Amino acid sequence: MCLNRKPPSETGFLGDLVSRYALPAGGQAPSGRETTGPERRSSARRKLWELGNHAACPVTGVCLRLPELHKLARKAGLALEGCTEYEMHIALVSECRRRTPLAEMVQRELDQRHGLCVRQSLRLKSPEALARWWDQSCMGMDWAGVFWAVLTHARCTPELEFAVLGQVHMLQHQVGMAARVDQTRLQSLVQENQKLGDALLLVQQRLQTTVQEQAQRNALHEAEHMRLRAECIRAETAQEQALAQLADLKRHSPDLPLRQRLVEDNRQLLEHNQQLRRALNQASLSAAQPVPACSVEPARDTRQALQDEGLSMLDRAVLCVGGRTRVIPVYRELIEDKGARFLHHDGGEEDKAGQLGPMLQSADLVICQVGCISHNAYWRVKEHCKRHGKPCLFVETPSRSALERVLCGYSEPVRAVPRNVQTDPAV
Repeated sequence: MCLNRKPPSETGFLGDLVSRYALPAGGQAPSGRETTGPERRSSARRKLWELGNHAACPVTGVCLRLPELHKLARKAGLALEGCTEYEMHIALVSECRRRTPLAEMVQRELDQRHGLCVRQSLRLKSPEALARWWDQSCMGMDWAGVFWAVLTHARCTPELEFAVLGQVHMLQHQVGMAARVDQTRLQSLVQENQKLGDALLLVQQRLQTTVQEQAQRNALHEAEHMRLRAECIRAETAQEQALAQLADLKRHSPDLPLRQRLVEDNRQLLEHNQQLRRALNQASLSAAQPVPACSVEPARDTRQALQDEGLSMLDRAVLCVGGRTRVIPVYRELIEDKGARFLHHDGGEEDKAGQLGPMLQSADLVICQVGCISHNAYWRVKEHCKRHGKPCLFVETPSRSALERVLCGYSEPVRAVPRNVQTDPAV
C-alpha cells in the first residue's frame, strides 16, 4: 500500500474522518499542542497517550503479547484476575489511551524493545520519508518495531497515522483469516498425521517382528556353525591321531605289509588245499570202482598229450610279477582254477624290491607283466629265469584273455624245462 499520495481535503468527508480518528482519547486536542502535521513544530517523539484515539488497540495488540501486557499490568497494580482475554484487552487499551502508570511502562518497554527501529527513524525528517520507509519495511520481519517508530515519530501526520493504522487493521483481518485457514489446515494435518502415525506403528511392529525372527534364525545358524566347527575339529584331531598311529605302526613294524601279504597267501593256500583234498577224495572213489572189460579208450594224439602235460600246473607255484590291481583277482582265479598256487609281486611299486628274489626262488613258473613293471624288476626276472632255467611267460596286455592266450600257446613241459629256454617276445 503506497502512502505517498496527496493529503485529502480538509473540508471533505475523509478529512473530517481523519481529524476525528487522530484525536486523542479526550476527544479534543490537548491544550498547548496541535495535532496536524504541518502545524506541529516540536521535534520530540510522541507518547503512547498522545496518539490517536484508535492507536492504543493495534499498538498493544501488535507490539506486545498478552502475557507481557498482563505482567506490566500487575506491576502497575491493576487487578485483572478472573477476566477473560478480551476483557483484559479492553482494560489495558483504556489505560493506555491516557497517561497512566501502565501507559508509561508500556512506552518504556516498547522504546527499549524497538530501540533500533526508533534510532533509524530519527534520521527521517519528513512525513514522505516516513511513508517510504514504512512501505519498504512493513512486510519485513521486524515490522512491529517499524510500526511503533513511525507512529511515535515527531513528523508523523494524522494522515500518515490514519493510513498506517488502516493498513495494520486490514493486516490483522488478513492474519485472522489466515489463522482460521491455518487452523483448518492444521486439523487436517493432525488427522493425516494420526493416520500416518498409526501406519508407522504397524510398520514398526512388523519390522520388530521381522528383526526378532531374523535374530532367532541367526542364532540357530550360529549354533549350527559352532556345532559343525566342533565336529570338524574332532574329525581333524581323529585323523591326526590315526595318521600318528599309522606312522608309529610303520616305524615299529616295517615288515607289516609283507606279513599282511603272507597272511593273505596263507588263506589262499588253505582254500587251495581244501580244493585239492576234495579232488583227491573224488579220485580215490573213482579208482575204487571196477573198470569194464570192454572199455576201450580212443587213442589220443601224442603231441596233444605232451602239450597237456606241459601246461599242467597242478600243485605248482606260479608267480605273477607286475600287473594292474584290478586284474590281479582275475589272474588269481585263472591260475587257481588250474590247480596252481598263485603268488604276486607288484614289480617294485609298493612291495619292497628285496622281496622279489625270495619269491622268484619259490616259484615254479613266472608270469611277467611287461607293461606294468619297473625296468629294474623286468631285468631281474629275466636274468633269474635264464640263470635257473625257470619258465617265464611275458604278458604284454594286462587282461584275462591275454593271459589265457599265453598259457595256451606255451607247449614246453613245466617239469623238464631246459636251461636258458624262455618265451620272451623280446628275444
